[in-house]
Amino acid sequence: MFWNQKRYYSADYYLKQTFGEKVYRLALNGGMTCPNRDGALGTGGCIFCSSAGSGDFAQESRLTIPQQLAAAKEQIRCKRNCRKFIAYFQAYSNTYAPVEKLRKLFMEAILDPDVVILSIATRPDCFSPEIYQLLAELNQMKPVWIELGLQTIHPATSQLIRSGFSLECFHNTIAMLHHFEIPVIVHVILGLPGESKEQMLETVSHVGNLGIFGIKLQLLHILSDTDLGSLYLTEPFPLLTQDAYCELVADCLERLPQTITIHRLTGDGPKNLLLAPLWSSAKRSVLNQIEQTLKTRDTWQGKCYHDKE
Repeated sequence: MFWNQKRYYSADYYLKQTFGEKVYRLALNGGMTCPNRDGALGTGGCIFCSSAGSGDFAQESRLTIPQQLAAAKEQIRCKRNCRKFIAYFQAYSNTYAPVEKLRKLFMEAILDPDVVILSIATRPDCFSPEIYQLLAELNQMKPVWIELGLQTIHPATSQLIRSGFSLECFHNTIAMLHHFEIPVIVHVILGLPGESKEQMLETVSHVGNLGIFGIKLQLLHILSDTDLGSLYLTEPFPLLTQDAYCELVADCLERLPQTITIHRLTGDGPKNLLLAPLWSSAKRSVLNQIEQTLKTRDTWQGKCYHDKE
């Protein structure tokens, strides 16, 4: 039996409990685009999104999916002894394509014998009845996770970052995925321009009440090849300090049900593109400080989460 040493229900712990060993994520690129880029909604994308469609660490789209999987496995196995993997379609919006194309790409990934989970990052406005049916079919073969980028529940911030979809659309997509019993992981960005701590906590509390499987808490990092980067250079706005961020993450975790798996507590952009905050590049230091912050909160109900025997 694996014991979770974290003070929250970590995805790593869930995976070890489910598959009997550590499971590694392979970031893939399906060659998609996004309605916020191809003109359907806009051409600039969300203001924080890089030219790689938030897939800066994914494999190259010119490679086939089997080739991407092989290359990603080799990169990890040079450093670690690992046997089981998550095929993670990361770059751009990975349900934004004809269902026939999606079927080919996802089947190539899910049929890899080393892949135990298919994880698909996308937008809530990039679904159709046929896509839901495809996902349900794949979910019968191996677990399928859908990762939805919400970022915030606040309309003014959503408009500023050019998300292009409504909270109602997000709720409707969650409901459909629940109907097909497909686990959902929601992405939330902490530190968006103009948002107060109270607003960020409102978003996290709202997401925590949706019956989702998991959440990713992402620190806002500003990259040089984004519209957000241009805005920051011309009109600098306040950013979270490392101390404030770690306290904020602890506040977020206190507001989430213990049944929700925590898939990320921070984030680090490519160092050659990172404008700010520069402290975010020391990811291990940030995670260690979050852990120390949690240890100081004796009243927190989660203290060393583990399964009840």
